Amino acid sequence: MRNRFGGKRPGRPRSARKIVFSPRVYYFKPQGVPMRCLESVDLSVEEVEALRLKYMEKLEQKECARRMETSQSTFQRILAGANEKISSAIINGQAIKILKKD
Repeated sequence: MRNRFGGKRPGRPRSARKIVFSPRVYYFKPQGVPMRCLESVDLSVEEVEALRLKYMEKLEQKECARRMETSQSTFQRILAGANEKISSAIINGQAIKILKKD
């Protein structure tokens, strides 16, 4: 269904996810390559939190989702996106930039 402006209806408002971790470092890059020569991949803090809960805390996805106050399927999408971005950065020699919270 279209709205009065001719576009599609906006989706549900995005709910805030609970983020406990705040990184001290916001850039990772391949050694010996200047930043000006690199493309970068952006990771959100929610993606970093998902990685932390799943791989550092070694929690099951249901528990990770509960701690981030989101559904398990949404947590899975966040985690899959983070894994894809990190894999791309490693394979393609890109920098990783963690986006700071607003």
